[in-house]
Amino acid sequence: MTAPPTRPSSIAELRRVAQPPEVRSRANAEHWTASLYLRDLSPYLTWLLLKTSVTANGVTGLMILTGWATAAALLIPGAGGAALALVLGQLQMLVDCCDGEVARWRGASSPAGVFLDKVGHYTTEALIPIALGLRAAGLPFDAPSDYLWTTLGFALALVIVLNKSLNDMVHVARAHAGLTRLEDKRGGVTTPSSRVLSRLRSAARFVPFHRLYHSVELTILAFAVSIVGLVVGQPIADRVFLSILMPLALLALVGHFVAIMASKRVRS
Repeated sequence: MTAPPTRPSSIAELRRVAQPPEVRSRANAEHWTASLYLRDLSPYLTWLLLKTSVTANGVTGLMILTGWATAAALLIPGAGGAALALVLGQLQMLVDCCDGEVARWRGASSPAGVFLDKVGHYTTEALIPIALGLRAAGLPFDAPSDYLWTTLGFALALVIVLNKSLNDMVHVARAHAGLTRLEDKRGGVTTPSSRVLSRLRSAARFVPFHRLYHSVELTILAFAVSIVGLVVGQPIADRVFLSILMPLALLALVGHFVAIMASKRVRS
């Protein structure tokens, strides 16, 4: 098979190569914003990126920096900072779509790209709750009373990272056991063998609080809370928000662990 030219001749050609059906149909790797509208926009940005010498890993580096900027924006007090974080969070996901598209067009997919992508999402989704803790403390904050909120932010970051790492732990465990790689699709080995757990998993789709801890959802909620804060006061709204997120994150972590152990994902 001959390699595609350096630049696509049309957006349609770019979509055909960079957005194959196996990418668009992924159950977990594709965020809902990608399916909703980002995959419609990303080829236009990818088109521009392909006119430069930037590599796919370079685009991933840009995604990482955009994610860090998203968290940093939350340190700006009030609704302005939250609004900027909301926009940057969407931009991060757009660039996240483009790095894979650049890699597929140029045939440059690599383990390094996957690793950098993980670094981007793990660090961003750890920094955002830390920033939320600082917002709740009300910069500049008083010691030691406001340390409760900064500590809660760091604790939430830890729980979120642990929850994210469970999926990677499954892949590592299967690789060490010599099992095949899990396909990114719904059902199959991911379905809990217990009927009770299966029903609870189905019920969670109607109240998907376990999906609140992605950077996109966190920034959307942070913006909504900042609007509420204009009425009730910013520190109060942010503190209630953080106090709700923490127990739900612990519940999501425990539920995720139980669901993995009850499924065939870690069964030989």
